[in-house]
Amino acid sequence: MSDPVEDRASSIRVTALRAIPVGPKGYVKIETSHGITGWGEINNMETRVACALAESLGEMVVGENPTAVEHLWQRLFRAHRNLRGGGLMVHTIAAIDMALWDIAGKLHGVPVYRLLGGPCRHKVWMYPSPKAIKTGPGGARSHGGSPDEVQQILDRIRDARAKVGSDGVVMFDAHSKMPPPLTRQVGGHLKSDDLLFWEEGWVPGNIEVMRRVREAIPVPLATGERDRTIWEVREILEAQVVDVLQPDCGHGGGITQMEKVAALAEAHHVPIAPHCTMSYLGLTASLHVAASVPFFLIHEGYTGRLPEGVARKTWEMDGEGYVSLPEGPGLGVEVDEALAREVGERPEQQFQWPDNRLEDGSVADY
Repeated sequence: MSDPVEDRASSIRVTALRAIPVGPKGYVKIETSHGITGWGEINNMETRVACALAESLGEMVVGENPTAVEHLWQRLFRAHRNLRGGGLMVHTIAAIDMALWDIAGKLHGVPVYRLLGGPCRHKVWMYPSPKAIKTGPGGARSHGGSPDEVQQILDRIRDARAKVGSDGVVMFDAHSKMPPPLTRQVGGHLKSDDLLFWEEGWVPGNIEVMRRVREAIPVPLATGERDRTIWEVREILEAQVVDVLQPDCGHGGGITQMEKVAALAEAHHVPIAPHCTMSYLGLTASLHVAASVPFFLIHEGYTGRLPEGVARKTWEMDGEGYVSLPEGPGLGVEVDEALAREVGERPEQQFQWPDNRLEDGSVADY
């Protein structure tokens, strides 16, 4: 008779949850009784408020088994009926979720994507890269434009196309800065292959506006970075108003929700092109999902979101714009906690509230 296999996952418990403001980002650190530590990232929130919320939510996590990731996600999300689904809550839960997956991977000695069903690809297409770039309308735009204003936007698209050539791809991020009337003006000049996709051509929340934009421009449409969880994404997919879905691991509830969103998109034959403006910590968490899902197009990712050395990754981009899969157990990211705390105290790294206005001084969407 063979020796019984030790189930280390049954005895592990969370012993502490702490959150560190790292300038414009927040890092969540979860410690366990087995000496394994997990890390996750809070993105695009008022950092100190979000970190305080993370530590408060930690009251529901400390003492629990961190490998019960789905159960803990449900506990956090459904804990308070009046806070359920809000941006501050979901972005903060996302970081806790990443940290729990990091612990699970380290406990079993495998990259997180192995726990998500294994890789569907051996490399991930990413932008910006030499043959894949994004452009946008520039500053905030009013509800309609003159021929000169329309031409300025078209020139930005054509300049980007000249940079990548006919064998590269261009994405246009309207960033909700372009109201539908202006979108109609610009879209009428485009051909279907001018763009890989047109992103956020509306302010989220109105399906009928999405339909009108879809009728007005001939290029593929994409959205999703501000649509949190499967419940917000479902309506968009069922309305069939987008060609590409852009879930954000940091905005939408973490790895747990991003996997589910990708499955919903697959059911509607819509590939995902994950949105991501996180540092290497959150970006790597998102790459684990991108590696493991079948319907995938391209992934967003940037360098320099935090000073070098705060989070050290294990993947690299090749000359064609593909990144290797993360290596090592868990997320495969090493965090320098001392440097993270020091960066968090730097005046130039502090969170600042945006102030977007039109020429007349009125508040603009963005």
